[in-house]
Amino acid sequence: MEKHVECLELLAIGKNLPPDLATYAFRAMYTGEMPASCVGAFLMGLKTKGEAAVEIAAGVTTALEQARLVEGLTGPRIDTCGTGGDNTCSFNCSTAVALYLAAMGHKVVKHGNRAVSSACGSADAVESLGFPLVVEPDAVAAELDKHNFVFLFAPNYHPAFKRIGPIRKELGARTLFNLMGPLLNPARPTHQILGVPTSRHVPLMAEVLALTGLSRGVVVHGAGGFDELTPFGPADVCWVKDGWLKKERIDPATLGVSESKLGDVVVSGRDEAVAVLQGVLSGKGPQAMLDMVALNLGCALHLLEDGLTLRQGVDKAKDAIAQGAAAAFFKDVFHA
Repeated sequence: MEKHVECLELLAIGKNLPPDLATYAFRAMYTGEMPASCVGAFLMGLKTKGEAAVEIAAGVTTALEQARLVEGLTGPRIDTCGTGGDNTCSFNCSTAVALYLAAMGHKVVKHGNRAVSSACGSADAVESLGFPLVVEPDAVAAELDKHNFVFLFAPNYHPAFKRIGPIRKELGARTLFNLMGPLLNPARPTHQILGVPTSRHVPLMAEVLALTGLSRGVVVHGAGGFDELTPFGPADVCWVKDGWLKKERIDPATLGVSESKLGDVVVSGRDEAVAVLQGVLSGKGPQAMLDMVALNLGCALHLLEDGLTLRQGVDKAKDAIAQGAAAAFFKDVFHA
């Protein structure tokens, strides 16, 4: 029996793939050795069974074998990419968090794409602000040194996905690739805040982060169905530190953030999303948006800065936002 057929047989009876077989299957899919008909069956078999952490980790590690990796980076660097798929049409919170982190002296390698479930994807947002959308792997280090921030446009770094794209489009359903996106950063961040669209994904994705060697991270699912911390109520999170996992529930009220309504962070399209983002980066805009950025920025600072509590991180974030630190730091980049 061919190995890819063996994979399908196991998935058909609801069995998780052992690591070696999962690695084989994903590698065969990326290189084109697995027939297109089997690729579709494989992806839907995983979805129907429910993807296991070891399977997603195998998909990630084999995808990175085919990626245009960024070499030579040293020191802590963070990504704030979420899975998307929460269909909330909210403003670009993770992009705002990334730019505030850079303004505060942290190295940010932001991996992302154009809009999927939001009004304006991270790629659309950074392009509109004035950042280069396509940065070649050998230019990443210089861009990072210049601005503490570099955007890594996913299609430029993962050519193997062009082969799978048409199959995913034909399937029409979300697959594990929608979960894997934030894990495929070619600059291999040491720290990560990763948002997921449902609570059940929190422990699963935290386990995947641990399996793929992340130093410190947190997986979050916020109130209101968001793949970010929100000021609408408690969030489910799982902290990751050197392979250890710790589940927790975070209530914004205990962090000095007042409750607001979901509709306060929604934008209607790209133009509004960019205008709102520019305001937030200057410390202006609806309080709910500023609070949402403060929560996620504070969480990232807690990951990056030893000894800084989560509450202290949020307070520090509020100060930076009140000063419009991101707009001031990037004034030479942003479009007038």
